Amino acid sequence: MSNQHPEHHVYEEPRNDFMDVGIGFGVFFGALFVIAVIATVIQVMK
Repeated sequence: MSNQHPEHHVYEEPRNDFMDVGIGFGVFFGALFVIAVIATVIQVMK
């Protein structure tokens, strides 16, 4: 048993929070954009 502090989070992989948020916004925007394009195509075809 080593005297590691629990707040060190030894088993967590290092990650870039800013990149995670940016990718999340990008994926969300992409999904909304695809939905909007599909809705527009359906409206135009009517």
